[in-house]
Amino acid sequence: MDFTVNGAPLRADIEQLTVAGWTGRDAAAIQHHIDELAALGVAPPSSVPLYYRVSADQMTQAAHIQVVGGGTSGEVEPFLLSCGGKLYIGLSSDHTDRDLETHSVALSKQICAKPVAGELWVFDEISERLESLELRSWIREDASADWMPYQEGTIASIRPLADLMSGSGFAAALAEGSCQGLLCGTFGAKGGVRPAAAFRMEMRDPGTGRVISHEYTIEVLPAVA
Repeated sequence: MDFTVNGAPLRADIEQLTVAGWTGRDAAAIQHHIDELAALGVAPPSSVPLYYRVSADQMTQAAHIQVVGGGTSGEVEPFLLSCGGKLYIGLSSDHTDRDLETHSVALSKQICAKPVAGELWVFDEISERLESLELRSWIREDASADWMPYQEGTIASIRPLADLMSGSGFAAALAEGSCQGLLCGTFGAKGGVRPAAAFRMEMRDPGTGRVISHEYTIEVLPAVA
């Protein structure tokens, strides 16, 4: 996969991809969300946070993805990449099958592509203001609709990224110099989690005004029994 870092190309052959779930810092809010999902038939997590391995080839920079059935949705997340012993931060969407989630959260993560922006920042260059980074997403509920605000927050509301790197084994991969990706969790959706025809996301550094963005459309394939 080809990225851009400060205008220079970076080729990354990603060997392992992990999605971190249940990463919020507010324990009461996490428990509330667990209870909400339990009411829909989703089993509670065995631990918090939880780390889901997904196929590395599910990561894509495409502007269009295909899904089976109409029950999927995206969610904006910080993305960490370790490559050659260096650490980068970018932007991703943990697109998930919400219908399958009631059967298996792990399978619901695996079944959908994971869109990622083509630009990365050097982690050390923003580490001192990391938690001030702003993430937002918008959706188009159908192809003719206007963009609607969907999510908004800062990395400060997510469990410290150093904790996620340690708990997932990502820190060890960084030390070894292997190429691995980690999606780091998200925020609640305005108006509730729901499918959309298109998803737009951005990460903004208020210290410099730099923005990473990406958007993609979602094509729903028929679920044939």
